[in-house]
Amino acid sequence: MCKQVKYLIIICFGFLGGFLKASQVVRIIPAVQQMKVDNGNFVLNKHIAISYKGNLSNELLLLQTYFKEDFKVSSKVVKKDGDIELVLDTTLNISSKEGYQLKVNNHKIQIMAIAPTGIFYGIQTLRQLVVEEKGNYVVPEVCIHDYPAFSWRAFMLDEARAFKGKKVVLDLLDEMARLKMNIFHWHLTDDQGWRIEIKKYPRLTEVASWRDSTQIGGYRGTTFDGKRHGGYYTQQEIKEIIDYAAQRHILVVPEFEMPGHESAAIAAYPWLGTTGIPIKVPCSFGVQYEVMNITSPQVQEFVEDVLDELIALFPSNIIHIGGDEVKYDQWKASDSVQAYMKQNGIATHADLQILFTNNISYLLKQKGRRMMGWNDIMGNKIHEYNLLEDAVATQKLAEGTIVQFWKGDIDLIEKTVRQGYDIVNSYHSKTYLDYDYKKISLNQAYNFNPIPEGLPREYEKKILGLGCQMWGEEIMQNERMYHLIFPRIAAYAETGWTLPDKKHYTAFLKSLNRLIKIWNLKGIWIETE
Repeated sequence: MCKQVKYLIIICFGFLGGFLKASQVVRIIPAVQQMKVDNGNFVLNKHIAISYKGNLSNELLLLQTYFKEDFKVSSKVVKKDGDIELVLDTTLNISSKEGYQLKVNNHKIQIMAIAPTGIFYGIQTLRQLVVEEKGNYVVPEVCIHDYPAFSWRAFMLDEARAFKGKKVVLDLLDEMARLKMNIFHWHLTDDQGWRIEIKKYPRLTEVASWRDSTQIGGYRGTTFDGKRHGGYYTQQEIKEIIDYAAQRHILVVPEFEMPGHESAAIAAYPWLGTTGIPIKVPCSFGVQYEVMNITSPQVQEFVEDVLDELIALFPSNIIHIGGDEVKYDQWKASDSVQAYMKQNGIATHADLQILFTNNISYLLKQKGRRMMGWNDIMGNKIHEYNLLEDAVATQKLAEGTIVQFWKGDIDLIEKTVRQGYDIVNSYHSKTYLDYDYKKISLNQAYNFNPIPEGLPREYEKKILGLGCQMWGEEIMQNERMYHLIFPRIAAYAETGWTLPDKKHYTAFLKSLNRLIKIWNLKGIWIETE
């Protein structure tokens, strides 16, 4: 964490001092939309009775687990009139399935919602409201009405560059749940590694999931560590992680990069590439030269086969296909690609990529899924290495396609929503967690607004929300990864949940102290700078 942010947090903690009064600790992360505070407290005894109404067995079990782990409080389930009541009621005046009402008085805690997700988020709020006072755990008397500002509140982990494994992923899902984040964007394939078992293509895990060495210092580094790096998830492990996330109301969205960023797969199956020449899994980072030969029927069959296995594995109605940073050099040098373009009247290599991407979008729609991709899929020239290669095609991506905006002129967002597509705003200079605190401070992360200034009001609903991205080049060590993620992930969580007029950075910093203490105890926040 940068020294300035650390200094501010220490001042805030010193001001609050010692054990916090329940009446003081009413501001949580992410901040709630509406809250009324009274003077009373509910005291958590060592044994609490919980009652529930509706299909809430999952949420009940998690509440019991949280109370046991967080506060050493045991609980029992009763049929009615529990000390804590979970009430599922579809007639409540709550507009969002993620919204909830939380009421606390001296005798009872009640969480109400129209869907289990709302109950779960009410439980997360309750966890943060609990404070220690004079040897007891107490909850301040409050009445809260809460709901999210945005429907898409995502954290992305790139494991293609830095494989982390199941335990790390589960720990991150736990912290996402604490912060009411609801999308785990899982970057599973890239040039430097393939991390998911595809049964029809075993060499993807036998070959593509391992590299001989790793560039030190990210893509700017000049040396390599000489250590073999790799690993992958079996389909059974994938299912277990998906189930774990679903219990915490987190949707797992897989990313299968195409047609660029596919060097690892090409190392396993050279016929996927444009030249057909055998290569090794790259050990260096940055944009690689290898690219799929998307004019080949065999490559198109491979893509559909992989998508079929992903669809069978992931309940998500969204599949991310990447689509970014495609270099056209190999296509330009290929006689067969040039012949294909001439035969099919394709004007530019950008148009060739657009044609391929469009076909994937309609293929996924036929299979009951929405395609998502980085904003390169729109065909605009946003990279200096593809000079004068704007697409000129008039065909459109399938209805329902989601465009994840990461690079280019902000005006491209308005251009995209005018064409009818939904946007997730992940502009790199505002949301990339691999950027250090000098590039994106905690304050800057907190003040990011997914809705760009000047966007016409009628298009604001096309902005689904935001994603914050933990790219893998700089995070070979977990300590480094955790340092970059925490505490900025809390800032992005509040941006995604809390309406702008309810946000206040100084109050956020005060609340952050309690989370930092929790992260320290869990060993996932370690200061390295």
